[in-house]
Amino acid sequence: MQNYFIWIIIAYFIGNFATSYLTSKMMGKIDIREHGSGNAGATNVLRVLGVKAALITFIGDALKGAIVVLMVRPLGHAQLTLACGLAVIIGHNFPLLLKFKGGKGIATSIGVFLVVDPLAAAISVGLGMILIVKSKYVSLGSITGMASLPFVLLILRRPLEIVIFGLLVGLLAVYQHRTNINRLLKGTENKIGSKRKK
Repeated sequence: MQNYFIWIIIAYFIGNFATSYLTSKMMGKIDIREHGSGNAGATNVLRVLGVKAALITFIGDALKGAIVVLMVRPLGHAQLTLACGLAVIIGHNFPLLLKFKGGKGIATSIGVFLVVDPLAAAISVGLGMILIVKSKYVSLGSITGMASLPFVLLILRRPLEIVIFGLLVGLLAVYQHRTNINRLLKGTENKIGSKRKK
């Protein structure tokens, strides 16, 4: 049990590795948390610094999720793997090293699920991408893609623990997008290519 706790803590601090923060410092000489929406994620980087910086951020955030699962899975404990997967997402969203001001966890969640269940990840991400293309709302696609995870896992008849894990990841993503949901309902959410509304 003690070793479990150590691995979870390690996963959390790997999640603290803020790709957006480092990318914005190197490519824009800014702290991304002080610009745009103030969120330390790929979407805000896209709005502030452009496609190249956003792509680097997304890949970096996804990689840390995948790396944690690949690192822990050989230990042979499914529950530990899922716990560490959740820990790296929480570490990204609420990083101690950045005073708990992180991103919304979409890229990191995708990275985790690409290793945990590639098919489920592909279906959910595909659904999210379709909505982004059709609606031009990144937030709507992100919310829907992550929220669909537990249902996709149920349809694929995955083990209950995987379904519960998907539910937790989905709920966390929805919670992190609560302000976006409010703006979507009010019709004030920003679309791709639009200037940020105050």
